[in-house]
Amino acid sequence: MENQIIGRYNISNPQGYEITVCYMQNVSVGSSHWQTENPAFLHLPLLTLQLAIMIFVSRILMFVFRPLRQPRFVAEVIAGILLGPSYFGNIGIANNVFPFESTLLLETFANFGLIYYMFLVGLEMDLSAVTHMSKKSLSIATATILISLGAGAGLYFVPVHKKTEATPLSLKPLGAVFWAITLSITSFPELARILSEFKLLHTDLGSIALTTSIASDMFTLCLLVVAIVTLDDHNILAAAIPTLIFLTICWYVFRPAIAWMIRRTKEKGDQFDEMHIYFILGAVATCGLITDACGSHSMIGGFMLGLIIPKGELAIKILESIDEFVKGIMLPAFFMLNGIRTDLYGLPNVAHLAYAWLITIAATFVKIGITIAMSLYSGMSFRDGLALGGLMNTKGVIALIVLNEGRALKILDNTTMTVMSTTVLFMTALVGPIVFLANKTIRSARKYKQRTIQRNNPDTELRILTCIHSIGNLSGIINLLEVSNSTQKSPIKVFAVHLVELIGRASAMLVVQEAGKNNSAIINYPSREWVESDHIFSAFERYKERHETVTVHPLTVVSPYVTMHEDIYQFAEDKLAAMILIPFHKQGTITGGLQGSENQYSNREVNQNLLLKSPCSVGILVDRGLRLSKPLEPSSQPPTDLRIAMLFISGLDDHEALSYAHRIAGTPGVTLTVVRFLPIKMDKANGECHEEERSCLTTTEESEAEKELDDDYINEFRFKTMFDDSITYLEKQLNNGVELVKDIKTKYNDFDLYVVGRGVEAKSPLIMGISELIDHPELGPIGDVLLSSAFTAHASVLVVQQPTCDGFRTKGNFRQKKWASPVLNPDYDLRSL
Repeated sequence: MENQIIGRYNISNPQGYEITVCYMQNVSVGSSHWQTENPAFLHLPLLTLQLAIMIFVSRILMFVFRPLRQPRFVAEVIAGILLGPSYFGNIGIANNVFPFESTLLLETFANFGLIYYMFLVGLEMDLSAVTHMSKKSLSIATATILISLGAGAGLYFVPVHKKTEATPLSLKPLGAVFWAITLSITSFPELARILSEFKLLHTDLGSIALTTSIASDMFTLCLLVVAIVTLDDHNILAAAIPTLIFLTICWYVFRPAIAWMIRRTKEKGDQFDEMHIYFILGAVATCGLITDACGSHSMIGGFMLGLIIPKGELAIKILESIDEFVKGIMLPAFFMLNGIRTDLYGLPNVAHLAYAWLITIAATFVKIGITIAMSLYSGMSFRDGLALGGLMNTKGVIALIVLNEGRALKILDNTTMTVMSTTVLFMTALVGPIVFLANKTIRSARKYKQRTIQRNNPDTELRILTCIHSIGNLSGIINLLEVSNSTQKSPIKVFAVHLVELIGRASAMLVVQEAGKNNSAIINYPSREWVESDHIFSAFERYKERHETVTVHPLTVVSPYVTMHEDIYQFAEDKLAAMILIPFHKQGTITGGLQGSENQYSNREVNQNLLLKSPCSVGILVDRGLRLSKPLEPSSQPPTDLRIAMLFISGLDDHEALSYAHRIAGTPGVTLTVVRFLPIKMDKANGECHEEERSCLTTTEESEAEKELDDDYINEFRFKTMFDDSITYLEKQLNNGVELVKDIKTKYNDFDLYVVGRGVEAKSPLIMGISELIDHPELGPIGDVLLSSAFTAHASVLVVQQPTCDGFRTKGNFRQKKWASPVLNPDYDLRSL
């Protein structure tokens, strides 16, 4: 009778009683396809059908919940609940799609997926983020973990008031251990995705949240292992000692061995191929088998292996290979299994849902309250504390693993499991709205004061955010920074950002340190970009070594091109940058021409988007071989014989360009020539306005108002530089744009670098005739002229724009503030000097 099907039964459960199903140990996956048994009854095809249904439902829910800013975890948990006895399980067809005998294979596949999922979690974690935690992050992490453990244990017994027949839940005291662990968890993978969704990934708030979540996950996983080993029926020492020995061997033997293998591969110049991936995947299953045999959970072995693999090219190669398969194909089986074990209709009465909501609200506000208190103690604002508190409530797969382990150990029954799973779901669902409201309030309260070089105090630190697309952009950007005159009074802080396109997914991540700082950031980019990032950051590190007054913070931003500018906005705003320095989408050639880069159209789109709503000034560098006169050594002085021309037409962009050029002129050996082009006054009575007289007069009035601001700023500049022999100031009066272009080409054609304002909103008559003919609007009329001119074939061009958001530069709205100086009389014209 072995492996023979005797009969099939449909078991109805109208009263919601708990049913225990026993299985034979010699379970088979079915007979051969050549026999007459119905293929629908074979377990493997049935598992495939179940996974297909689960993935389909979860994808629909992800699409529905996307406007509500809900993470993927929420959609997958709800999909599992819908397919379980709470809804689909009560339909007759469910007995054919989800029969009892298929649960064992589903559970096996789900546990196998958990091993690889925990391997990826360990692979994404960087323990240096914990070992180098700041005092602020450490205090917040310690308080939230310890107090949440106590609060979780207390909230577990909230439903039990009296031991009567009306008692809603029959709870076992040891269940408090699992509920306390669940409440203290802050899931790192889900939190990272939420931070990415809200553009908080590279902020200080996001850094604190990530480091805290890593510490939380590590601590709670240790507690879970202790709980499993302690509460299992086996001898405690018989399980604990082998597990500790294996983990010690992993850390002190396997970890150095893997690092040695990676070094040898790089030294030989070989690439990591599929054989390396296959070896690692086999090792994951082996480590899971060993820890399971030791008496612990199999997922601990996978997690430990991921933790000991060095974070680098191999780790990214593994993520690229299996991340989507594990999280998109294997992990849904676990969510479906969790949904089968969650039976909302099996609750004795409706009060259980009320208790679930009560526990959710209490647990959420306990953790938020703790986080706010510790944030205020650490010097953070209340709004930041509120946002951080919401983020600390992020649950994920690890929380469900804890609950399912409690059920497997018979500490939690089905009713308790249902209430707790629902609570975890509610807590995570509340994170998005809480963070959205808190973040919106923070943005409104911190109305960003637009930062520019012009407004930057000359005796304070200048913060510049540089964006690098590829190594080809590196030389010009760094050489420009070399001559930006970093001094003891006004040091320069550079945020070196490597921009990498995110292709295919937004889930794989690695945690790295920001140039040795305590705060961490998330990076995720293809392995081919790894070496390029290393070269870029090494070049910036050498630049920092040459200047004692320069600090560099390297970071990689991985984002789709369509939203990359938003990440740059947020990072510049959070770091209080005065200027974003970006390369032009075309690069100079040896012959003096320009050629497009590999992603020139995408890079150009990023530049154009940055110019629309940048919170600070933006500088676009057209690098045609900007070279310093001599190579710089760490102990040498700045370069000499660098000739710079600042072509001043009109408008706020030219003010900012002149401010930056003035700063560069402070570098020893740099000469600056400022040429101001003025229009010859038009006689209003000569009839030139003709049919468009009203529009012409309006433009003339706006031009005059802008000219007053220009005069004030130029006068102050000349006053400050009247005794500076390295700066030359010239003025030229012209009739129109044709004369302007001709004059620039014939008289001002012998410079190494041109600094100009973008000037698209300038009202000067000199550029109105050429603004409609430009090929590169992001450079403005003068920048486009310099780009297309033969005489500038070997000269670089820097185009500067002041911020335009919040109506700062709307049409007809000009600042009427005079550029005051304590010794400057605004009514005195310094052009007479």
